[in-house]
Amino acid sequence: MKNKLIPFLFISIFSPFLSFAQDIEMADTFRSEGKIYIVIAGMTLILAGLFIYLFSIGNKISRLEKKLGNGNKK
Repeated sequence: MKNKLIPFLFISIFSPFLSFAQDIEMADTFRSEGKIYIVIAGMTLILAGLFIYLFSIGNKISRLEKKLGNGNKK
């Protein structure tokens, strides 16, 4: 099992580094036209929304655990 897992881990870890050698036309076009900042702003908003959502779910879960934990103490 480990012999099959090692090549997969090696490829998954080092494949992003191998892709840097290629030229990416879309990124160059966005950068030259100034649209890269819009892409970065969109990604930042999406990530911020995800983090806020996960934080709120964590708070709700902890409140439920406290609520249910008080009645079930042994």
